[in-house]
Amino acid sequence: MRSDDPMLSLTRQTLLVALVCVVADVSHFLLRATGPLTALQWACVGAIAVVDLALAGPARLSGVVAVAHAVVQAGIPVLLDRPLKCCSNEAGMMIAGYRAGAWLLGPPAFAALGALLAGVVGAYLAVNHGLANPRVLLVGGLTTALLPWMVGRYTSAHRNYLAELDQRSERERRDAQEALANALAAERSSIARDLHDVIAHHVSAINLHAGAARLGLEPGNDRLATSLSAVETASRAAMVDLRHLLDLLHGDDTDGTRQPGLDNLDELFDGVRAAGIPARFTTSGVPCELPESLGVTVYRIVQEMLTNALRHGDPSGVDVELAYRTTSLALTTTNRMPDAVVPRPGGGHPDGGHRRGLEGIRNRARLFAGVTTCGLEADGRTWRTAVAFPLEAGA
Repeated sequence: MRSDDPMLSLTRQTLLVALVCVVADVSHFLLRATGPLTALQWACVGAIAVVDLALAGPARLSGVVAVAHAVVQAGIPVLLDRPLKCCSNEAGMMIAGYRAGAWLLGPPAFAALGALLAGVVGAYLAVNHGLANPRVLLVGGLTTALLPWMVGRYTSAHRNYLAELDQRSERERRDAQEALANALAAERSSIARDLHDVIAHHVSAINLHAGAARLGLEPGNDRLATSLSAVETASRAAMVDLRHLLDLLHGDDTDGTRQPGLDNLDELFDGVRAAGIPARFTTSGVPCELPESLGVTVYRIVQEMLTNALRHGDPSGVDVELAYRTTSLALTTTNRMPDAVVPRPGGGHPDGGHRRGLEGIRNRARLFAGVTTCGLEADGRTWRTAVAFPLEAGA
C-alpha cells in the first residue's frame, strides 16, 4: 500500500485519535489519585485504555464500542471510592458517540445513543448517590452523549450529500457527452447526405458517359477505348471509396471494409498505367510497420501527386519514390512540365490548379507532422514534390 493511499491515511488518523483519547482519559484518572494505585484502580486504568483504543477499530463495531464506553463510564464510579469516584473516560465517550452517529443507521444508531445516555445517567447516580441536581445530569447527557452523536449524524448526512452531488455531476457529464456524440452523429449524417447528393450523381454520370463513348467508338481506335475504360474503372473505384466514406460518416463500419493504404499502391499505379500514362513506383529502405491511419494518408497523398502530375505534366509520365529511413518516411514525386509551359519567376509552378492540389497534400501531411517541399530541379523543367513524415526510431 502506498504512503499516499487515502485508506492508509484514514487509518493513521483514527489510531491517532484513539491514542489521544487514551492519554487524555488516563491522565485525568491518574491526576485525581492521591497515592499509589491499588490493583483494582490499575484494572480501571486498563479498562479505560482498552475502550479508548477500541475507537481505532472498524466502523461496523461502533455500536459495540459505544456500549463498552457506557459500561466503563458507569462502572468505574460504582467500583471506586472518592476521589476516583468520577467519570474517567469522557474523551472516549464523546468520540464513541460521534462514531455511532456517523457510521450507524436506523435502530443500531439509536440503540448506541441510548446506551451512551444510560452510561451518563449511571455514572451521575453513582457519583452523587442519587438525583441531586437534574440540570447537571441534563447538561452532562447533552454534552457527553447527545451532542457528539448529532455531530456524527450531521457529518454522515453531509458526506452523503456530497456523494450525491458527485454522482449528479457525473451523470450530467455523461449526458453532455452523449448529447455531443448524438450531435456529431447527426452532423455526419447530414454531411453524408450532402456528399451523396452533390458527388454521387456526377460520378455516376461520368461512368455512364464514358461507357457510352467507348461503345460508340469506331473499330480500331484501341488507344481511346483503353482511356475510356480507365475512366470507367476510375469512376467505379471513386464510387466505392465514396460509399465507404459515407459509411464512415454514418458511423457504419461493421462490414469489415477499410480505406485503401500502402498495400493498395500497386493497384493505384496499375490504374494510371491502364490509362496509357507511364507511372513508375519505387521503394527504398527497410519497410516498417506503420499506423493504418498514416498508411491511408500516404495513399491519398500519392493519389493527389499522381493527379497533379497527370494534369499538369507532360506525357513522359511520373516517377514516385517511397523511402523508408531510420527516423522518417519520405515520399517524392517528379515529372517534367510540358515544353509549352513557362515556369514562373523564382521557379514556381505556372498552373494555379497545381497549387490547389499541393495545398491538399500539405493539409494531409500536417495531420502527421509531415513537411512538404516542392520546386523545380536544376534543369528548370522537372517539377519535384516531396513529403517527409517523422517516425519514431525503430518503428
